[in-house]
Amino acid sequence: MGRIDRIAEPWGTRTPYRGGGTWPVRVDTHLAEGVDAESVDRWVQTASILHSNGDAMDIAVKDNRIVGVRGRASDRVNHGRLGPKDLYGWQANASPDRLTRPLIREGGKLVETDWETAMDRVVSRSKALLAEQGPSALGFYTTGQLFAEEYYTLGTIAHGGIGTNHVDGNTRLCTATAAEALKESFGCDGQPGSYTDVDHADVIALYGHNVAETQTVLWTRMLDRLAGPNPPKIICVDPRLTEVARAATVHLAPRPGTNVALMNAILHHIIANGWVDGDYIQAHTVGYQDLEKEVAKYAPALAAEITGVPAAKIEEAARILGHAERLLSTVLQGFYQSNQGTAAAVQVNNINIIRGMLGKPGCGILQMNGQPTAENTRECGADGDLAAFRNWSNDAHIKDLARVWNVDPMSIPHYSPPTHLMQMMRYAEDGSIRLLWVSGTNPAVSLPELRRIRSILEQDRLFLVVQDIFLTETAQLADVVLPAATWGEKTGTFTNVDRTVHLSEKAVDPPGEARPDLDIFIDYAHRMGLKDKDGEPLIKWDSPESAFEAWKECTRGRPCDYTGITYGKLLGGSGIQWPCNEENPDGTERIYADGKFWAHPDYCETYGRDLITGAPVDPTEYKALNPEGRALIKAAEYVPPHELPSKEFPLQLITGRTLFHFHTRTKTARAPELQAAAPDVWVELSAHDAGTYGFAEGDLAEVATPRGSVQAKVRIGGIRGGVVFLPFHYGYWDTPGGHEPDGAGRAANELTITDWDAASKQPIFKTAAARISKVRSGDGPAPAPTNTASAPAGDFPAEARTRGIPSALAGEEISGDSTGPADGNGGTDEGEASL
Repeated sequence: MGRIDRIAEPWGTRTPYRGGGTWPVRVDTHLAEGVDAESVDRWVQTASILHSNGDAMDIAVKDNRIVGVRGRASDRVNHGRLGPKDLYGWQANASPDRLTRPLIREGGKLVETDWETAMDRVVSRSKALLAEQGPSALGFYTTGQLFAEEYYTLGTIAHGGIGTNHVDGNTRLCTATAAEALKESFGCDGQPGSYTDVDHADVIALYGHNVAETQTVLWTRMLDRLAGPNPPKIICVDPRLTEVARAATVHLAPRPGTNVALMNAILHHIIANGWVDGDYIQAHTVGYQDLEKEVAKYAPALAAEITGVPAAKIEEAARILGHAERLLSTVLQGFYQSNQGTAAAVQVNNINIIRGMLGKPGCGILQMNGQPTAENTRECGADGDLAAFRNWSNDAHIKDLARVWNVDPMSIPHYSPPTHLMQMMRYAEDGSIRLLWVSGTNPAVSLPELRRIRSILEQDRLFLVVQDIFLTETAQLADVVLPAATWGEKTGTFTNVDRTVHLSEKAVDPPGEARPDLDIFIDYAHRMGLKDKDGEPLIKWDSPESAFEAWKECTRGRPCDYTGITYGKLLGGSGIQWPCNEENPDGTERIYADGKFWAHPDYCETYGRDLITGAPVDPTEYKALNPEGRALIKAAEYVPPHELPSKEFPLQLITGRTLFHFHTRTKTARAPELQAAAPDVWVELSAHDAGTYGFAEGDLAEVATPRGSVQAKVRIGGIRGGVVFLPFHYGYWDTPGGHEPDGAGRAANELTITDWDAASKQPIFKTAAARISKVRSGDGPAPAPTNTASAPAGDFPAEARTRGIPSALAGEEISGDSTGPADGNGGTDEGEASL
């Protein structure tokens, strides 16, 4: 087995393969110092919890401690590969500052207590508010990192027991637009594509999707295709010079907030040249004429004026897309978190739809997730939607869910759309929501306009419950803190973006008195006395597997049908893609292969929204438009962002992620290899803007918007002119455990605006007007990694390239023919199973 520095080489060694072939196996391993594979006591099955790719792995356990991880060679998702966060992030579990006992606020300070006292305080307050105000007083805000069993339990409690409509997940920040775009085009959530489409596509188009840093193993798969004998063409849409952009056939770098104008121009050129599948459009879609009429207004020359992308480049990208024989399209935060996020993502869907590029190997759409279990929040009803993609506007769906839960249909809130997070914060600000239960997320760093968010969370009239594994910035504001178990310390399932369900088994006990989230939610339900209509406990399960069985029954007959999956089937092999049932006992690699969609008025998850105003479509109108349940082609006009550059704020601020950290760093900052690779915040400027504003590499700058300011060292990089970039991971702490009481100076969301997409309600983090000024000259380069999108512009010394600390060496074991011929079936199901 070879060893390699996986900080310096995040994507590892290349294993090239040709299109239509099978991705070779490469097993990646990282073990604690002094531990080798032979000395490990046992290996425990799991998958990654620090990004959305769903990399399958085994946890190494020695002396009842987690001592490392290795990739699972047999898994369909990663074929044994792991990314840097997979390889090193497990160390956070054993961090000495884990929460081990409940905390309650006494005399203004958080003090340790026992579970009985903590839960009594939460339950007493819940019951008092229900008696005084009713269900609208309680809100639940969860994460994208729990398990399906936990989300389903939480959704059942909130919707079926408490009866509140105020339920959402921090997936609202990362994947709400993915869900909404799929609903708008196909009537229902659920990704049409599969990761195996990378193996077959001749064009891969990535829209606002820095896959090289957000899903490193998926980029590894793409890199291996690019290194093979018949590589795909790459289209990249991103204002930064990411690693994807460096590898692209065409790189389009639009002004932030202009994505709809760009997409309309691409569609204009495709349609004007007749690069469409007319038979497919006629047989399987509605709305094409509206699209044709709208995009006719967006000639590439006009779009070039709006977006700053040359018309010739727009036409070149359209030509490649229009001539693709197998087109895979992916979308992520660069579209979702920007102006008109849903409208832009829907236009991506439109390209695949009008070209008939769905349901076949290499032909798919992946509206990506930002978190490992984001798909489960949406399926299980923990992000406001109803369980198993039921339609809150369809009385028959409400009645069916009430049957599953054995409750009165009128007790399930469906009088209005589910309350999205930003509206929940407004209700808390106004005093309507008076108890907010936050589980596994850190809104005091991750939400926009943090000064406002802190003021809301600090209110005396808001009873804040935080359930987490560390004393985060949010937990420090809580009235009750509940210590939770995390990945590796509990059992459950979770589902990645291409619908692959994995089982994560408990490897070790959680520290101290920390409890699995499932146990905490069940305990709350029983203490609250939540009952079904026969007087029996609402929550009838008491273990992960029994919770999974209950969830399976809830999905029966719905698009996300899990009824053919068992814990036993998930043990020892690969993940399984839903729908998995009697008709599809081995799972379903791609959906919509037969041109039939989950969009029938009686079956669909939603009747859709107006892409500009967000107004819900009336059920009668939807039935008239789409009586047969075809794919919906929805056009959208370009509308400029609400906040535009001005004389006082001449630049545009975008926020985002770096390869080496996840969200607000509660785990990755506690992994030495990851923290050393990206230790502090930085701000990226183009070389032109650096010259205009008088900056050199490493100078300390102040970035300001109308809402606040942040100080960061300057990285002069490949970002487009007029745009500045801040990574959003960095909160108030210089290091975990150290706290800056004022909470200012490092968090990018001090600057972002309280604004959200009309259709998906996803906050907009990418179009704030900003200015930048010099604080002082630098004493060294910015702390930004140099081997990612934050690489310095031009040449830089070899010694400046980001490298790992000594413990960053990881094992690689490569097997199989790296360029093996395509198998007879195109390298799909049988090829995957043979690994």
